[in-house]
Amino acid sequence: MPELVLPVAVEAPPERVWAALTDWRSQGRWMPATDVEVVTAHDEGVGVRLAARTGVPLPWRRGRHLGVLDTMVVTEWDPPRRVVVQHTGRIVRGPGIFELTPAPHGTDLVWTERLWLPFGIVGSLGWPLVKPFVVLGFRISLRRFARYARGHAG
Repeated sequence: MPELVLPVAVEAPPERVWAALTDWRSQGRWMPATDVEVVTAHDEGVGVRLAARTGVPLPWRRGRHLGVLDTMVVTEWDPPRRVVVQHTGRIVRGPGIFELTPAPHGTDLVWTERLWLPFGIVGSLGWPLVKPFVVLGFRISLRRFARYARGHAG
């Protein structure tokens, strides 16, 4: 199971970073080409279900993308320190972990993804080819998130 561990320093207090991070519907502001929908009636705590669509939006089909549907459920909720989402989709599977630590500049955020690769042996052989692009996407998202969280109202 591949694991990606990506840190970012955020110039904001942990409570503000937490509020920005768990504002699920706003994740598209910092995750490129992504829209997130909260599927449950509540949007905080264990059991929240999310549907993230990442890819190219189809203008003639509102809310639809040519890309990947990433369904998730929140399995751990420890504000403002840790939240874990379990990816449950057909392509994206495994836990995504966000850990926040107070720091002199504000907050250190570490995003960890433990990926269960799809497509069996083909996925395992293809991972080294796609990994640099996946890491680049996460790094871009984290840089955008750090800017977004600084200005988030909390």
